[in-house]
Amino acid sequence: MPLIQARGLVKRFGDFTAVDGIDVDVHSGEAFGFLGPNGAGKSSTMRMIGCVSRPTDGALTILGMDPRTDGVAIRARLGVCPQQDSLDPELTVRDNLTTYARYFGISRRTARARADELLEFVQLAERATSKVEPLSGGMKRRLTIARALVNEPEIVLLDEPTTGLDPQARHLVWERLFRLKQQGVTLVLTTHYMDEAEQLCDRLVVMDAGKIVAEGSPRALIEEHSTREVVELRFNGDPLEAIAEKLVSLGERVEVLPDRILVYAADGDSVADEVHRRGLAPGSVLVRRSTLEDVFLHLTGRTLVD
Repeated sequence: MPLIQARGLVKRFGDFTAVDGIDVDVHSGEAFGFLGPNGAGKSSTMRMIGCVSRPTDGALTILGMDPRTDGVAIRARLGVCPQQDSLDPELTVRDNLTTYARYFGISRRTARARADELLEFVQLAERATSKVEPLSGGMKRRLTIARALVNEPEIVLLDEPTTGLDPQARHLVWERLFRLKQQGVTLVLTTHYMDEAEQLCDRLVVMDAGKIVAEGSPRALIEEHSTREVVELRFNGDPLEAIAEKLVSLGERVEVLPDRILVYAADGDSVADEVHRRGLAPGSVLVRRSTLEDVFLHLTGRTLVD
């Protein structure tokens, strides 16, 4: 049995359907991601998995239990890292962990030992007696992840785990999460960073308007919904729509953006050479591999959804 299984899962708020009949399986030891634009239903799904929001319809089991009747038992075996850090600024770094551990009935001695182990794990041992307020954003994020692990959870839910962090802090958080996965902890995360999803997720779903529009590993999604390479062409002053018409036959798909043209093709270098053979003179040419971001934008569009 998957650790998390949803069939026809629905969440409505009045007349608005936030999650519209999705099927999800999350297996033990994997890192599973929910991707989607704002309003896609990711957070509503995570809240149902976290047993803080009751499903409107459909079936949901977590660790073999029904969150409608076994919410307390499920939450005791979950770790939750919310999008916004909710640390107590008046307590020390260590006390944030030991106090939280008491909610799970963990003894003071065990809580202190576990707190010290976790602070070593997230590289905050030297700040154990510091107050939370002066910590950097990256340190607070790592402390929030440590707090989510204090009850030795089987599943850790991470909502936008590195939002607002600088690149160094993001990579350190990625490293810690990767180590958790190596230890057999199941990770379920939402993220807006496509490179984060490629780095961390074994499998993921792309959600749009409450539905799942694609599912698979990052590499499988790229192979299915994009091409091996993308050619980015920038032209100086010329109308891009007219130029794009001359490029249609060069790739599987041509996309016109305000500042450049994207040509999706299996062999980007051949496309770049053919552009010049046709007498076109781009100001710059970039050949790159297709990424999960190309898949995401192709499936969900480039228009903001409020």
